[in-house]
Amino acid sequence: MYVAVKGGERAIDNAHAWLAEERRGDTGIAELSIAQIREQLKLSVDRVMAEGSLFDPDLAALAIKQARGDLIEAIFLIRAYRTTLPRFGATLPVETATMAVIRRVSATFRDVPGGQILGPTFDYTHRLLDFALAAEGITPPEAASASPERLDAVPHVMGFLNREGLIEEAGTGADTPPDLTREALELPATRALRLQALARGDEGFLLSLAYSTQRGYGNTHAFVGELRIGQVTVAAEIPELGFSIEIGEIELSECETVNQFGGSKTEPPQFTRGYGLVFGQSERKSLSMSLVDRALRWKELGESHNPAPARDEEFVLSHCDNIQATGFLEHIKLPHYVDFQSELELIRRLRSAALSAQEEE
Repeated sequence: MYVAVKGGERAIDNAHAWLAEERRGDTGIAELSIAQIREQLKLSVDRVMAEGSLFDPDLAALAIKQARGDLIEAIFLIRAYRTTLPRFGATLPVETATMAVIRRVSATFRDVPGGQILGPTFDYTHRLLDFALAAEGITPPEAASASPERLDAVPHVMGFLNREGLIEEAGTGADTPPDLTREALELPATRALRLQALARGDEGFLLSLAYSTQRGYGNTHAFVGELRIGQVTVAAEIPELGFSIEIGEIELSECETVNQFGGSKTEPPQFTRGYGLVFGQSERKSLSMSLVDRALRWKELGESHNPAPARDEEFVLSHCDNIQATGFLEHIKLPHYVDFQSELELIRRLRSAALSAQEEE
């Protein structure tokens, strides 16, 4: 596509060597290990896994190290590596109702079976710099309990509204959804396909869209029905055995929002749902995802048209992927000499014609 420049290969090799040197930093300081990144930068690792569509904390930590902390570059590395992996089959849908929760809160009901579980959260911190962290070797304060408790199989809060028919029924998920990682996105998209795109989408982009819906660009007012984080088991059918077996555990963040709905010609007034499900402890992303999911459902719910960005399926799904966005943005750094020279020549001709016309007047 581009004409090679003499010495270009050598310059690129030198750039790579310089990058490796900058990545390592001061060799007098101990090198950052994969285990340290995995254990102490967990939220960054979780984001890379979520937007990279690959649950592997060690690989995500490696990608963060290689990318010098640039999470989008790390996500790019994970997605590229993911394409090289063999695919042995598909797992069964995970049962989030059986999640061993470490965090579970609801903004709609105060008293819920299993209780509100704050878990590890920044929500109640004072947002003041803790300079004690700058002193290495300081042990963290002990929690009230010697070991964090995980509650197994706490019911979904939305079930309470389900009993009275006050909220729409959740989808059955009977049909096998399309796989966005193997098939190109086609519009209009099904909700299953939209949710896949949002789960892989850029957290910052979705956060901005979610914020816009709260400020009136979307005509929705949401409550957090439930936000839960915890471990779920993953099972797969083994044809040779004739039954399914558990093959591991993954950590997920799940958010369901409750939204007002005035009803339509076919549906009575009731609450509707927004849904978000993301790898790891990614509650900001799952909450943003659930708000945008609900905003995109306006047409299937029979609501009136509202030209808000978060309700425009083509706008949201075509721009939420940070790898596509980065690739298209950064390609303009590559040589465009021929294109620019042609535009430069065009501008010169137009200016010459304009100046000539002014002189004749």
